[in-house]
Amino acid sequence: MEQFQYHARESLGRPIDNFLAEADSLGHMNSHTVLLLGLAIGVIAGLRSLTAPAVTSWAAHFGWLPVHDTPFRFMASAVAMAIFSLFAVAELVADQLPSTPSRTAPPGLIARILTGGLSAAVVAAAGGRDARIGAALGALGGVAGAFGGYQLRTGLVRALRVPDFVIAILEDIVAIGGGLFLVSRF
Repeated sequence: MEQFQYHARESLGRPIDNFLAEADSLGHMNSHTVLLLGLAIGVIAGLRSLTAPAVTSWAAHFGWLPVHDTPFRFMASAVAMAIFSLFAVAELVADQLPSTPSRTAPPGLIARILTGGLSAAVVAAAGGRDARIGAALGALGGVAGAFGGYQLRTGLVRALRVPDFVIAILEDIVAIGGGLFLVSRF
């Protein structure tokens, strides 16, 4: 490639420099964008703890997230996709039950921190960034999504005077749609 660039510069001059710089930037996502996507997928985990790894696994499986040369290549397997999907569906059903504990209680919050961290680490690695930074941002996003989602959901139920399950279903749609949107940005 370097030899091609040298010969191209010699024969074409300055315009080729602009072309080569633009071509080189294609396929490389801005570092800040990748980390922002990691934080955002963490927020999705804060809304629905198992939706974030499920959509991340689907994206890896279908090649939206290039994880094959990362430690997270297991996320692209059909087994991981099936397991995370089944757990995510179970969570969507369980969330409708009145006996489900609060997402801000320690077990739910810990799950959101862990799955937000995992999902964001996968996103960061797929974007060629440090998975540890992605994991930290995803964990922070998980906490923000858990507390922010709780406040928003309870506030909307009170303000709109609708049953909780109506807002819960809207939250499900936002989590699934938002998660798919985020992981399809690659």
